[in-house]
Amino acid sequence: MLKVQDLSYRIQQKTILEGISFDVQEGETLGIIGPNGSGKSTLLKLLSRLYSPNEGEILLQGKPISQYNGKKLARKVAVVTQEGIAPLPLTVQEAIEMGRYPYHSFWQKESVEDYLVVERVMGQTKLMGLKDKPLDELSGGERQRVAIACSFAQEPELLLLDEPTTFLDIGYQLAILNMVQSWRQETGGTAIMVLHDLNLAAQYCDRLLLMEKGKMIHIGYAEEILESELLSKVYGTRPLIINHPNLGIPQILLEDRKA
Repeated sequence: MLKVQDLSYRIQQKTILEGISFDVQEGETLGIIGPNGSGKSTLLKLLSRLYSPNEGEILLQGKPISQYNGKKLARKVAVVTQEGIAPLPLTVQEAIEMGRYPYHSFWQKESVEDYLVVERVMGQTKLMGLKDKPLDELSGGERQRVAIACSFAQEPELLLLDEPTTFLDIGYQLAILNMVQSWRQETGGTAIMVLHDLNLAAQYCDRLLLMEKGKMIHIGYAEEILESELLSKVYGTRPLIINHPNLGIPQILLEDRKA
């Protein structure tokens, strides 16, 4: 689905990312983790073409993303930010209908297919009961659910999520990540998520990409990444790691700060 080759990004003389290379397979969920300031969100902005790299290349299904026009890229890739959707003067349904813009000409009105997609997405994201409610009357967690629904309405093949569970309580965190997981299983879509919670990253991602100071430290399965010595070097902590009693994946139970 995606191939990143020797990607580097600078702002003036400051290097933000350097020499990043990895592949993402179709149908996979890749979690990007690392300390604050490691370049995770910048990497996602490069993958979404919001930023342009100074060196290297990003291939989407074998084609440089720079060669896609805006609407064609929007049919392939959808982005969800940690802020969710802004409290615009729109209802929930109207906001989700905006996700269909890549399929419209300037003068074209919504089609029957558009309405069917929006209705299906509202059902998937449990927003049918809120469809007529203004966005500015929703909680932060509800607005994030609308942002997820807007991205689903684009019918993308790749979903990029930048810390989608930040500012949310554990109930909404699990609801959002379960929605993404269900979308991937139902559509065969691919997801790349920046996550701070390492336990959730282990639970919802097939592989993890660990970053530090703008460089990729390692990419692999949770068992390879959530390892005491490696996390100690990157995060400056010595975590206690146990296996999840049901899933068998590593989970961080306790951290002891280094002296």
